[in-house]
Amino acid sequence: EQELSETFATQIEKENIETTTFSLLTEKEVPEEADCVLIYGPTSDISTEERDLLADYVENGGKMMVLAGPSEDGTLTNLYSLLEDYGVEAQDGIAVELDQDYYAFGYPYILLPEIADTEITSSLLDGGYYAIMPIAQGMTVSDDSSVTELLTTSDSAFSKAAGYELTTYEKEDGDVDGPFALAVSIDCENDGQIVWFSSSYLLDDTYNSYSSG
Repeated sequence: EQELSETFATQIEKENIETTTFSLLTEKEVPEEADCVLIYGPTSDISTEERDLLADYVENGGKMMVLAGPSEDGTLTNLYSLLEDYGVEAQDGIAVELDQDYYAFGYPYILLPEIADTEITSSLLDGGYYAIMPIAQGMTVSDDSSVTELLTTSDSAFSKAAGYELTTYEKEDGDVDGPFALAVSIDCENDGQIVWFSSSYLLDDTYNSYSSG
């Protein structure tokens, strides 16, 4: 996984949140003292054993926050399968926009999603902020009352199946039509919760500075 961005690391420290790094490869379960598990910018997939540990964790009241976009090897299949239990499916490839109001700097893969008015996102709306989502995975959500879509694309978005190998922003055979969710909040059993952003770069210091925080 990536190192936490300096701005984000400083902010959570100011909120009196202590962070500890651990590996599920060497743990039989999430440590009891953990109030939340953060998975930040993974570049490779987790194992099925790790996936099952995390699924049990949130189903038993655990909180999990994930920032994970497509990797150069494709979709992080086991990691994203955590969402399938709640009717959320990740589309292969990288989400791109045709609507210029929904992307930044002339690059259709640097997305400016629609921000829903929720408890999590209301401060962004009140402050007139944009959320910049570069290199994101498109997610489709079934009609599940436990899932709240936080950030969404326009109706003209689609997923480029070629991923990092894309050579055109035009729609080709094999590309999947949107619209997509780019961030969701999921209410799990026993007051567990998953908050998931489908880009590893949402909190990157460079993009954070572009959106003025």
